[in-house]
Amino acid sequence: MIKVFLQVLGWIVSHTPEPLLNASCIALGRLTLVFSRRRRRVVLSNLHHAFPERSPDWHWQIARECSRRFFETMLLSLATPYFTESRIRRSVTSSAELDAWFRTQHENPKPLVMVAPHMAYWESLCWVSLFISVPMPELGVIFRPLNNAAADAWIKKTRERFGMRLLSRKTGLQEAFKLLKRNAIAGVLFDQNAGMQGALTTLFGRVCSTSELAGLLCEKHKTRLGVYFARRAGFWRIHFELTPIAYDGTAAGATIALNQWLEQALTADDNVCSSWLWTHDRWRNQDVPQRRFRLEAKRNLLHDECVRRTWSELPKKTRIWIRMPNWLGDVVMALPLLRALRTSRPDAEITLIAKPSLRPLLEHCGLADHVEPLPERGGGYFLHFWRLRQKYPDVYALFTHSTRGDLEAWLTRCPQRFGVVRSGKRRPLLTHRYEMPAGFDEAEHHQLETWEAFFRNFGLSGEVDRSPISLRKTPEQTPSVHVSDPVHPVIGFIAGSENNPEKRWPVEHWRTLIVALSAEYPYATFVLLGTANDQPITAAIGDGLGARLVDLAGKTDLPAYMNQLRQCTVLVSNDTGGMHLANALGVPVVALFGPTNPVRTSPVYSSPFQVVQPQGCPRTGGGNLAKLQPEEVVPAVRRFLPKN
Repeated sequence: MIKVFLQVLGWIVSHTPEPLLNASCIALGRLTLVFSRRRRRVVLSNLHHAFPERSPDWHWQIARECSRRFFETMLLSLATPYFTESRIRRSVTSSAELDAWFRTQHENPKPLVMVAPHMAYWESLCWVSLFISVPMPELGVIFRPLNNAAADAWIKKTRERFGMRLLSRKTGLQEAFKLLKRNAIAGVLFDQNAGMQGALTTLFGRVCSTSELAGLLCEKHKTRLGVYFARRAGFWRIHFELTPIAYDGTAAGATIALNQWLEQALTADDNVCSSWLWTHDRWRNQDVPQRRFRLEAKRNLLHDECVRRTWSELPKKTRIWIRMPNWLGDVVMALPLLRALRTSRPDAEITLIAKPSLRPLLEHCGLADHVEPLPERGGGYFLHFWRLRQKYPDVYALFTHSTRGDLEAWLTRCPQRFGVVRSGKRRPLLTHRYEMPAGFDEAEHHQLETWEAFFRNFGLSGEVDRSPISLRKTPEQTPSVHVSDPVHPVIGFIAGSENNPEKRWPVEHWRTLIVALSAEYPYATFVLLGTANDQPITAAIGDGLGARLVDLAGKTDLPAYMNQLRQCTVLVSNDTGGMHLANALGVPVVALFGPTNPVRTSPVYSSPFQVVQPQGCPRTGGGNLAKLQPEEVVPAVRRFLPKN
């Protein structure tokens, strides 16, 4: 039935006036881009990844032409069984290089591999014998057979009528090797979406899975290698071309060289670029959700390719966007996972979406390629994310758990949106979810452990490095920065807490602690740190305590704040963002916990720290911080200070 349908439809198409078919292809191509949101996004995303420097108008021009040529190719495939030889000769011209290759092959037979990329008008390549000046040499082409036996037999017969043999991919591989052993020609379709059977390479710097079949044939028989394709010269008007490809005799060398040729051809010529099938997602091999945060394949040629192309590192072309938490402490605790992601997915271009106030920290950490600050709340808030869809992110992972954050991600039209789902919350705007295991008690596990399970659910590999972070060099700060040395230690204090007053140690306790430490360390400098909101607290603490106590609360921007933290010999802090930041910067920390849970939110980096809780407080928190006495804190501080 399928065979009859194809035959009837093909006869109708072959007898329809070409101007009418041409107009139909233009209309079908444009309608597809208008009504098929998925196909539109695939083609525009592919073009934007490959040519980010070119204008949106150019991307749309190529997309429309590519979509049009897809339908031209489909109709040509249906019609060609009914084309006469004279009609074919009127439609096709051929390059001198192609004829020269076949003439050389006729006069001095050697094994030859001809590779055809995924270009429009592929059906016409079977006509090559009509456009060479020598008898058709023995040529077998490996192809993917149809599932319907009758239709497959009919199509195979029509394609072989001019002397080319078709070798089924299922059974014809050995026959291709035999052809080359007889100094004949093997033809192969050049595929950048070969699944787990392919080798990891890059195309336009973006990781893909390339079929090694052509390379293996070349290496086995030391063949010549050429790319054979049909250049569009008009509606159903074709010019055959063949380009010799130089390679180093290895399968890897041939595979990489073919991808390089394709990049150069698509970049240099808009006509060729429009004929490549951008509507097919050639880079999707590494987007399996369960493996998204790592690179995986049976063969990996990425290191080899970096060496051959003299790249110092793999280009970052996989766009991973991460919605960061809203609080400074949570952001700092998440940074080890970003560092692990850098290692696990070295091709990732990481964009962090975060509050503007956090931007300096994220940029100085050097873990992100871009930081996208959240817009101000208001009428344009969600419009901002709608506009971000034109940047075509590949993955959007959310540390947040709010409907607002999920809507932000959905508006970007990112095809993969990952998040954590807790019991009783569905999060329907996500495409893939990590569901917390039944019976998992978050109070008994650190927040980083939960997030690590989330990332590993989507493929993160390797260890999570908890060593302190290294900041990029920051500008010189104000003279108010105090620097420690072995004789003159700097003891820092963070007495505020942005999101929970219950986490604040009482002012009188701070004053008592400072007086005690002043007596024990007469050459120490004491620095109060915090935000402008903490100024009433720090002013009350410092009242009358003398010049050795410097109040910098609200007087430093974030880079200066980080610089001052790094100068501290030790920091005493409530459970707040600055505590986590100091721990991340390698500063010894004495962390005061009462109502909050240190099992879940204690410092995560390998820098020295000590958690101090009130007597009788459960290990998972819930105590009254006011009951923690200053004399219980002094020994913890003394532990990180030089002995007098």
